[in-house]
Amino acid sequence: MNPTTITYSAKMKMAEIVCCPEQLSILERLNIRLGFGEATIEEICGKYGLSTNLFILICNIYTSDSYVPSIEGLTRSDIPKVVSYLKKTHSYWLEQCFPRLHANIHAMLQSCDAINQRVLNQFYDDYDAEVEKHLAYEENVVFPYVMSVIHGEQNSKYHILDFEKNHSDIDEKLRDLKNIIVKYLSDDQCASNHSVRIDVLNDIFKIETDLNKHTLIENSLLIPLVSKIEKGIL
Repeated sequence: MNPTTITYSAKMKMAEIVCCPEQLSILERLNIRLGFGEATIEEICGKYGLSTNLFILICNIYTSDSYVPSIEGLTRSDIPKVVSYLKKTHSYWLEQCFPRLHANIHAMLQSCDAINQRVLNQFYDDYDAEVEKHLAYEENVVFPYVMSVIHGEQNSKYHILDFEKNHSDIDEKLRDLKNIIVKYLSDDQCASNHSVRIDVLNDIFKIETDLNKHTLIENSLLIPLVSKIEKGIL
């Protein structure tokens, strides 16, 4: 089954939607374990204390590039689940994705000339530092603020729109790295096995897609929901 053809519904059997890596990552980040039997999406969501609306919304975000998410149908109680999902994504990036990318870049550069080794290593180190700074801000400032707002402890010196205004684009340098490898890193400059460069690009493509979906969840779900609480209408 092609995930882009799925029309998700609460009565659909959960096992039927597990057909691509994106859906497996959704289940993992929502702490939903495999072994669904004949249970429906609605039944599994109920078992895990998750709203069916939020689950279907996240599935749509990940499986359709043209999908425009809306917070209609979501409630205040969905926000901790969104925060938990985003934090699990951070952990996945820091513990698996970026270490794997770094290792593949290191392998790729082993047979490159000294200039390209120095330039690309510095480029990646700068990007890695930018990612860590971005994620640390979300973990140490944004998410604690969101949880305090949910519990009625609104901070007059900070608002969720401050996050929106300062939301850095951490995938721009990733695109730059991809372009360097595709356009300018020739066999003359880097005699490494061509397949290693392909591995690096595949890592970048996966991270790039995940970053875009992550940002969409923050901008289209988290920020509007918290903004409503700040205004006293949720």
